[in-house]
Amino acid sequence: MEARTDRTVSWRPAVAGVAEVFHAQWHDHAYPVHTHDTWTLLVVDDGVIGYDLDRHDHTAVRSGVTLLPPHVVHDGRALTSAGFRKRVVYLEEDVIAPDLVGRAVDAPLVPDADLRRAVSLLDRALVARDDLEAESRLALVVERLTSHLVCRVAPPAPTARSAGGRVVGGRVAALARETFDADPVGADGIAAVAASLGVTTPHLVRSFVTAYGIAPHQYVVGRRLDLARRRLRDGVPAALVATESGFYDQAHLTRHFKRFLGTTPGRYQRGV
Repeated sequence: MEARTDRTVSWRPAVAGVAEVFHAQWHDHAYPVHTHDTWTLLVVDDGVIGYDLDRHDHTAVRSGVTLLPPHVVHDGRALTSAGFRKRVVYLEEDVIAPDLVGRAVDAPLVPDADLRRAVSLLDRALVARDDLEAESRLALVVERLTSHLVCRVAPPAPTARSAGGRVVGGRVAALARETFDADPVGADGIAAVAASLGVTTPHLVRSFVTAYGIAPHQYVVGRRLDLARRRLRDGVPAALVATESGFYDQAHLTRHFKRFLGTTPGRYQRGV
Protein backbone atom coordinates (compact mmCIF):
# COMPACT_ATOMS: atom_id res chain seq x y z
CA MET A 1 0.00 0.00 0.00
CA GLU A 2 1.33 3.43 -0.94
CA ALA A 3 2.32 5.56 2.06
CA ARG A 4 0.19 8.60 2.77
CA THR A 5 2.85 11.29 2.77
CA ASP A 6 2.18 14.94 3.48
CA ARG A 7 4.28 17.35 1.45
CA THR A 8 4.79 21.11 1.50
CA VAL A 9 6.94 23.37 -0.67
CA SER A 10 7.24 27.13 -0.24
CA TRP A 11 9.32 30.05 -1.39
CA ARG A 12 9.18 33.82 -1.80
CA PRO A 13 9.55 34.92 -5.42
CA ALA A 14 11.25 38.15 -6.46
CA VAL A 15 7.97 39.44 -7.87
CA ALA A 16 6.43 42.60 -6.47
CA GLY A 17 3.08 41.90 -4.87
CA VAL A 18 3.73 38.20 -4.20
CA ALA A 19 4.56 37.50 -0.57
CA GLU A 20 4.92 33.73 -0.87
CA VAL A 21 4.08 30.65 -2.93
CA PHE A 22 2.97 27.59 -0.98
CA HIS A 23 2.16 24.12 -2.35
CA ALA A 24 0.75 21.50 0.02
CA GLN A 25 -0.53 17.95 -0.09
CA TRP A 26 -2.17 16.96 3.17
CA HIS A 27 -4.09 13.85 4.12
CA ASP A 28 -5.04 14.28 7.76
CA HIS A 29 -3.77 17.73 8.60
CA ALA A 30 -6.29 20.36 9.70
CA TYR A 31 -5.20 23.83 10.66
CA PRO A 32 -6.87 25.87 13.41
CA VAL A 33 -8.47 29.30 13.16
CA HIS A 34 -5.99 31.99 12.19
CA THR A 35 -5.52 35.02 9.97
CA HIS A 36 -2.96 36.22 7.44
CA ASP A 37 -1.76 39.73 6.64
CA THR A 38 -1.98 38.82 2.96
CA TRP A 39 -4.63 37.82 0.42
CA THR A 40 -4.74 34.03 0.05
CA LEU A 41 -5.26 33.03 -3.59
CA LEU A 42 -5.56 29.27 -3.97
CA VAL A 43 -6.55 26.55 -6.39
CA VAL A 44 -7.33 22.95 -5.43
CA ASP A 45 -5.82 20.22 -7.59
CA ASP A 46 -7.20 17.19 -5.71
CA GLY A 47 -9.86 16.71 -3.08
CA VAL A 48 -12.14 19.24 -1.42
CA ILE A 49 -11.23 21.68 1.35
CA GLY A 50 -13.78 22.67 3.93
CA TYR A 51 -13.23 25.82 5.92
CA ASP A 52 -14.93 28.45 8.03
CA LEU A 53 -14.40 32.05 6.97
CA ASP A 54 -15.69 34.70 9.33
CA ARG A 55 -17.76 31.94 11.01
CA HIS A 56 -19.49 30.79 7.81
CA ASP A 57 -18.95 27.40 6.19
CA HIS A 58 -17.38 27.25 2.72
CA THR A 59 -15.70 24.77 0.42
CA ALA A 60 -12.75 25.15 -1.93
CA VAL A 61 -13.17 22.95 -5.00
CA ARG A 62 -11.20 22.21 -8.16
CA SER A 63 -13.59 24.02 -10.48
CA GLY A 64 -12.95 27.50 -9.10
CA VAL A 65 -10.52 29.89 -7.47
CA THR A 66 -10.67 30.68 -3.77
CA LEU A 67 -9.71 34.13 -2.50
CA LEU A 68 -9.44 34.72 1.25
CA PRO A 69 -8.93 38.34 2.34
CA PRO A 70 -6.34 39.51 4.86
CA HIS A 71 -7.10 39.70 8.59
CA VAL A 72 -10.25 37.57 8.33
CA VAL A 73 -10.39 34.45 10.49
CA HIS A 74 -10.46 31.06 8.77
CA ASP A 75 -9.42 27.45 9.27
CA GLY A 76 -9.14 24.44 6.92
CA ARG A 77 -9.63 20.68 6.69
CA ALA A 78 -10.06 17.90 4.17
CA LEU A 79 -13.65 16.86 3.44
CA THR A 80 -12.70 13.47 2.00
CA SER A 81 -10.56 10.62 3.32
CA ALA A 82 -8.09 11.17 0.47
CA GLY A 83 -7.10 14.61 1.76
CA PHE A 84 -6.34 17.44 -0.64
CA ARG A 85 -3.63 19.05 -2.74
CA LYS A 86 -3.53 22.82 -3.23
CA ARG A 87 -1.41 25.60 -4.67
CA VAL A 88 -1.44 28.98 -2.93
CA VAL A 89 -0.12 32.38 -3.96
CA TYR A 90 -0.11 34.82 -1.05
CA LEU A 91 -0.57 38.37 -2.35
CA GLU A 92 0.55 41.44 -0.46
CA GLU A 93 -2.26 43.28 1.26
CA ASP A 94 -2.13 46.32 -1.02
CA VAL A 95 -2.42 44.33 -4.28
CA ILE A 96 -6.22 44.36 -4.04
CA ALA A 97 -8.18 47.37 -2.80
CA PRO A 98 -9.03 47.10 0.93
CA ASP A 99 -12.64 48.15 0.34
CA LEU A 100 -13.17 44.83 -1.47
CA VAL A 101 -12.46 42.71 1.61
CA GLY A 102 -16.12 42.47 2.58
CA ARG A 103 -17.11 41.25 -0.86
CA ALA A 104 -14.45 38.55 -0.74
CA VAL A 105 -15.71 37.45 2.67
CA ASP A 106 -19.24 37.08 1.32
CA ALA A 107 -18.23 34.78 -1.55
CA PRO A 108 -14.62 33.57 -1.42
CA LEU A 109 -15.12 30.98 -4.18
CA VAL A 110 -14.91 32.47 -7.69
CA PRO A 111 -16.38 29.97 -10.20
CA ASP A 112 -14.45 31.19 -13.22
CA ALA A 113 -12.64 28.54 -15.31
CA ASP A 114 -10.66 31.14 -17.23
CA LEU A 115 -9.48 32.73 -13.99
CA ARG A 116 -8.45 29.32 -12.69
CA ARG A 117 -6.34 28.75 -15.78
CA ALA A 118 -4.82 32.22 -15.36
CA VAL A 119 -3.89 31.46 -11.73
CA SER A 120 -2.36 28.15 -12.79
CA LEU A 121 -0.28 29.94 -15.42
CA LEU A 122 0.81 32.48 -12.81
CA ASP A 123 1.80 29.65 -10.47
CA ARG A 124 3.69 27.91 -13.30
CA ALA A 125 5.66 31.08 -14.05
CA LEU A 126 6.48 31.48 -10.35
CA VAL A 127 7.65 27.85 -10.16
CA ALA A 128 9.87 28.41 -13.19
CA ARG A 129 11.26 31.59 -11.57
CA ASP A 130 10.25 33.49 -14.70
CA ASP A 131 9.73 36.78 -12.91
CA LEU A 132 8.85 38.85 -15.96
CA GLU A 133 6.14 36.45 -17.06
CA ALA A 134 4.89 36.12 -13.50
CA GLU A 135 4.64 39.91 -13.16
CA SER A 136 2.51 40.12 -16.29
CA ARG A 137 0.30 37.19 -15.33
CA LEU A 138 -0.16 38.57 -11.83
CA ALA A 139 -1.49 41.84 -13.26
CA LEU A 140 -4.05 39.96 -15.35
CA VAL A 141 -5.14 37.78 -12.43
CA VAL A 142 -5.57 40.77 -10.11
CA GLU A 143 -7.52 42.66 -12.77
CA ARG A 144 -9.93 39.73 -13.23
CA LEU A 145 -10.30 39.15 -9.49
CA THR A 146 -11.00 42.83 -8.93
CA SER A 147 -13.61 42.79 -11.68
CA HIS A 148 -15.40 39.90 -9.97
CA LEU A 149 -15.35 41.62 -6.59
CA VAL A 150 -16.46 45.02 -7.88
CA CYS A 151 -19.49 43.49 -9.59
CA ARG A 152 -20.76 42.07 -6.31
CA VAL A 153 -23.18 43.91 -4.06
CA ALA A 154 -21.32 45.63 -1.26
CA PRO A 155 -22.09 44.43 2.29
CA PRO A 156 -23.47 46.97 4.77
CA ALA A 157 -20.81 49.02 6.48
CA PRO A 158 -20.17 48.16 10.14
CA THR A 159 -21.30 50.67 12.72
CA ALA A 160 -19.55 51.75 15.91
CA ARG A 161 -21.29 52.39 19.21
CA SER A 162 -20.21 54.27 22.31
CA ALA A 163 -21.62 54.79 25.79
CA GLY A 164 -20.72 57.79 27.85
CA GLY A 165 -17.51 58.27 25.92
CA ARG A 166 -16.34 54.76 26.87
CA VAL A 167 -15.00 52.44 24.18
CA VAL A 168 -17.40 49.50 23.80
CA GLY A 169 -18.27 46.47 21.69
CA GLY A 170 -16.70 46.15 18.27
CA ARG A 171 -14.67 49.30 18.83
CA VAL A 172 -12.79 47.59 21.67
CA ALA A 173 -11.91 44.71 19.39
CA ALA A 174 -10.88 47.03 16.55
CA LEU A 175 -8.58 49.10 18.75
CA ALA A 176 -7.05 45.99 20.29
CA ARG A 177 -6.40 44.54 16.84
CA GLU A 178 -4.75 47.79 15.75
CA THR A 179 -2.45 47.47 18.76
CA PHE A 180 -1.56 43.86 17.97
CA ASP A 181 -1.05 44.62 14.28
CA ALA A 182 1.23 47.56 14.99
CA ASP A 183 3.70 45.34 16.86
CA PRO A 184 2.69 41.68 17.25
CA VAL A 185 6.01 40.88 18.93
CA GLY A 186 6.41 43.80 21.31
CA ALA A 187 2.74 44.48 22.08
CA ASP A 188 1.86 44.46 25.75
CA GLY A 189 -0.03 41.49 27.14
CA ILE A 190 -3.77 41.17 26.66
CA ALA A 191 -4.47 42.41 30.17
CA ALA A 192 -2.37 45.53 29.55
CA VAL A 193 -4.11 46.22 26.26
CA ALA A 194 -7.49 45.84 27.97
CA ALA A 195 -6.42 48.26 30.71
CA SER A 196 -5.26 50.80 28.12
CA LEU A 197 -8.76 50.67 26.60
CA GLY A 198 -10.46 51.05 29.97
CA VAL A 199 -12.08 47.59 29.95
CA THR A 200 -11.51 44.34 31.78
CA THR A 201 -9.55 41.49 30.25
CA PRO A 202 -12.65 39.24 29.98
CA HIS A 203 -14.51 42.09 28.26
CA LEU A 204 -11.70 42.47 25.71
CA VAL A 205 -11.57 38.72 25.06
CA ARG A 206 -15.35 38.46 24.62
CA SER A 207 -15.43 41.53 22.35
CA PHE A 208 -12.59 40.20 20.22
CA VAL A 209 -14.15 36.77 19.81
CA THR A 210 -17.52 38.32 18.97
CA ALA A 211 -16.01 40.67 16.39
CA TYR A 212 -13.49 38.37 14.73
CA GLY A 213 -14.31 34.80 15.74
CA ILE A 214 -10.88 34.25 17.27
CA ALA A 215 -9.38 34.84 20.71
CA PRO A 216 -6.78 37.62 21.04
CA HIS A 217 -3.96 35.22 21.89
CA GLN A 218 -4.74 33.10 18.81
CA TYR A 219 -4.73 36.21 16.66
CA VAL A 220 -1.35 37.32 17.98
CA VAL A 221 0.15 33.87 17.39
CA GLY A 222 -1.07 34.01 13.79
CA ARG A 223 0.51 37.41 13.24
CA ARG A 224 3.78 36.18 14.75
CA LEU A 225 3.72 33.18 12.42
CA ASP A 226 3.24 35.55 9.47
CA LEU A 227 6.37 37.38 10.60
CA ALA A 228 8.26 34.12 11.15
CA ARG A 229 7.45 32.91 7.64
CA ARG A 230 8.76 36.12 6.12
CA ARG A 231 11.98 35.97 8.14
CA LEU A 232 12.52 32.32 7.25
CA ARG A 233 12.09 33.24 3.59
CA ASP A 234 14.80 35.88 4.14
CA GLY A 235 17.16 33.06 5.13
CA VAL A 236 17.35 33.96 8.83
CA PRO A 237 18.20 30.92 11.02
CA ALA A 238 15.15 29.38 12.67
CA ALA A 239 16.51 29.86 16.20
CA LEU A 240 16.89 33.59 15.60
CA VAL A 241 13.54 33.80 13.82
CA ALA A 242 11.88 32.30 16.89
CA THR A 243 13.03 35.05 19.22
CA GLU A 244 12.61 37.83 16.65
CA SER A 245 8.99 36.84 16.01
CA GLY A 246 7.96 36.59 19.64
CA PHE A 247 8.33 32.88 20.45
CA TYR A 248 10.12 31.68 23.55
CA ASP A 249 12.58 29.51 21.62
CA GLN A 250 12.88 27.41 18.47
CA ALA A 251 10.92 24.53 20.00
CA HIS A 252 8.06 26.91 20.77
CA LEU A 253 8.07 28.20 17.18
CA THR A 254 8.24 24.65 15.79
CA ARG A 255 5.26 23.52 17.84
CA HIS A 256 3.03 26.30 16.50
CA PHE A 257 4.48 26.02 12.99
CA LYS A 258 3.66 22.31 12.72
CA ARG A 259 0.17 22.91 14.11
CA PHE A 260 -0.61 25.48 11.43
CA LEU A 261 1.42 24.31 8.43
CA GLY A 262 2.08 20.64 9.06
CA THR A 263 5.84 21.07 8.65
CA THR A 264 8.83 22.37 10.58
CA PRO A 265 10.44 25.80 10.16
CA GLY A 266 13.59 24.15 8.81
CA ARG A 267 11.80 22.18 6.10
CA TYR A 268 9.69 25.22 5.25
CA GLN A 269 12.81 27.33 4.86
CA ARG A 270 14.46 24.74 2.62
CA GLY A 271 11.34 24.56 0.46
CA VAL A 272 10.94 20.79 0.86
